[in-house]
Amino acid sequence: MPATIADLTTLRLGGPARRIVTADTTDAFVDAVRAADTAGAPALVIGGGSNLVMSDAGWDGTVVLARTQEITVDERGDTVRVHVDAGVHWDSLVGRSVAEGWSGLAAMSGIPGMTGATPIQNVGAYGSEVSDVVAGLQVYDRETGAVQEWDPQRCGFGFRSSAFKYSDRFVVLRVDFDLARSTDAPPVRYLELARRLGVEQHDVAPSKDVRDVVLDLRRSKGMVLDAADHDTWSVGSFFVNPFVPPELVPAGCPNWQVDHQLKLSAAWLIENAGFGKGFGADVGAGRVTVSTKHTLALTNRGGGTTAELLDLARVIRDGVEVRFGIRLRPEAHLVGVEL
Repeated sequence: MPATIADLTTLRLGGPARRIVTADTTDAFVDAVRAADTAGAPALVIGGGSNLVMSDAGWDGTVVLARTQEITVDERGDTVRVHVDAGVHWDSLVGRSVAEGWSGLAAMSGIPGMTGATPIQNVGAYGSEVSDVVAGLQVYDRETGAVQEWDPQRCGFGFRSSAFKYSDRFVVLRVDFDLARSTDAPPVRYLELARRLGVEQHDVAPSKDVRDVVLDLRRSKGMVLDAADHDTWSVGSFFVNPFVPPELVPAGCPNWQVDHQLKLSAAWLIENAGFGKGFGADVGAGRVTVSTKHTLALTNRGGGTTAELLDLARVIRDGVEVRFGIRLRPEAHLVGVEL
């Protein structure tokens, strides 16, 4: 096995891969996955590796790197439809959208990874989700060998979930977005963001200002990649914010109503269960810890292993359950390991 997956992930964790293929066109992307499947060799698609927790044993098969880069734009009067290959770096797309006056992506600035990964867990931040603006997808079906066009309804979008999240049958090849032609972002839903912008919640603000403030907020939480900052050697939010019935909301825990359910702050639950910023630094080798900037991120301080990271995650998950009766589940994609 010639290469290590740690080099391909933001955690810098993961064992060797038997073979790595780089796909820089959609045809090459499909061909690489199809060839691996036909040969009976396991195929794993990796974009930016920003949501991937890989086993220390690695991947005994083919890793296909999504590096397709085409972006095309259809002008539609007051809107544009932007067709984006899966391998396009997400934040580069967001930056271009702000510069071009395409409204709808600014609040999702600074999220690492590639565009093709965004619909898989319906990524979102500061009140916006990718599903708000997805117009369609091009998908490769590994069972039938067909390339398909999907509408948003077929994607089964939910909070940090979709029809793609728990299955590797479908490979996202391209994502299409409908974006308004405006220098203003959509109404600001997130209260902290509105305060930083100096506007009322649900008012609008310039997309450039929204992007600048979001990037500042994310940097303060160690959520903008920086090779020199070990707080960013993570998968971002390791656990997903849980939904619970009203009677299970702990006193003082921030919560929001979403689709007639209450969503809790996983970061608050973790901290108030006794796992504060930097937790783990004095445990064992201290090579994996809770971020010193944000309790929802688990980080590799250098020289860590996936096994150590998961041990830390279990301590936190179990501690939260004992304290509050709420079981956290991972937002990250676990490959070759279980929590």
